[in-house]
Amino acid sequence: MVELDFMKFSKNRTLIEDVFKGKSKTVELAGWVHDIRALGKIKFILLKDVSGIIQVTAVKSKVSEDVFSEIDKLSRESVVYVKGKVVDSKQAPGGKEIIPEEVKLLAKALEPAIDVTDFSKTELPKRLDYRFLDLHRKTTQAIFKIESTLLQAFREFMIKEGAVEAVFPSIIGSSSEGGTEVYKLKYFEKDAFLSQSCQLYKQMVACSMEKVFTLFTVWRAEKHNTVRHLNESRQLDYEQAFADEFVAMDVLARCVQYVIKKILEVNKKELELLGLKGKLKVPKTKYMTFNEAITLLKKHKVHVGEDDLSTDAEKKLGELYPDTIVFVHDWPISGKPFYIMPKGDGLSGGFDAIYQGTEITSGGQRVHIPEILEKQLKERGLNPKDFKSYIDSFRYGAPPHAGWGMGLERLMMLILGVGNIREVVLFPRDRERITP
Repeated sequence: MVELDFMKFSKNRTLIEDVFKGKSKTVELAGWVHDIRALGKIKFILLKDVSGIIQVTAVKSKVSEDVFSEIDKLSRESVVYVKGKVVDSKQAPGGKEIIPEEVKLLAKALEPAIDVTDFSKTELPKRLDYRFLDLHRKTTQAIFKIESTLLQAFREFMIKEGAVEAVFPSIIGSSSEGGTEVYKLKYFEKDAFLSQSCQLYKQMVACSMEKVFTLFTVWRAEKHNTVRHLNESRQLDYEQAFADEFVAMDVLARCVQYVIKKILEVNKKELELLGLKGKLKVPKTKYMTFNEAITLLKKHKVHVGEDDLSTDAEKKLGELYPDTIVFVHDWPISGKPFYIMPKGDGLSGGFDAIYQGTEITSGGQRVHIPEILEKQLKERGLNPKDFKSYIDSFRYGAPPHAGWGMGLERLMMLILGVGNIREVVLFPRDRERITP
């Protein structure tokens, strides 16, 4: 294998997309062999990097013997360095090709275990087994370029809102939300759990720093096998002091709208590649109480629960209000966790946000009064002693506050309209999968 002077190369390197923008000149490229063809005295390489793909054409009479013979060593997905001259060509994809002066094999690839073309028929489970190869596909790369834009846009929005980014612990001493489906672990001489949520911590921070946001990894030991659930996922979380659920809903709506606007601006090429050009729209908003939602859904003969919305109910709301974030508020307190503020008459300051027929967010005004927290914990069969530090944090001047947590992968799934949430996770973790 050939070594490069990478310091020198990094200064001279041209990305493939820039070759098509510039004038004919000598360039240095590096990437992967997408395809290779040998037709006697002429050989073709389709070279790809993260930005695009270009044809390298070697005619035996016009290139050195070293270059011509080096091409014989290449295989699909091998890593190569190419130095050559850019020329116009009506036959080449994009109208330009490279006449190579140097070709260096940097890393030879085995025959790919899966089809890495964008027309791949390989099933998702097999692709996930070889995710490192699946990432060679432009369509797969497009998904995660869009996710990168989403994450950056989320941070941009929150910084403009005046929120502070925080980092929270993942090892906790008791269940974050009172559920039993947690991963238990031994923490020296104590029992501990992997966190289901950063809920309790972000509240503590908001009660002093007013606005806080984070990207947080959560673990849920639920034994499900569905296309919309994971056992390890990421949440976009926000909490704000001096706020109720309506303030939180307003921030959420503007956040999702900002993120989608940014994707439409930045990822035009990726959206087109994924067949989403003209389909993704900045969502509108619709507000309704839980009782109003129930009445509406019953008219459409959709089954609903006493204190929750079924999957069919969420789907119907998506059909009735396409490209809209539907906020369902004044939720029954029985359907919300212990930290949601009760409002009387069996209602709460909790809400759900439905987008494209699926819940993306659950949030609301939080309980900031210790006595109410203790009461609601007991009503749910939880011991207030297990939440002592959390409850005590509200004994020293805690203002009313509200917030939400939004699943990153769930939002990505709905923005892109994919049928399985694992498509939008680089290395998913579910009941069956812990590798790669």
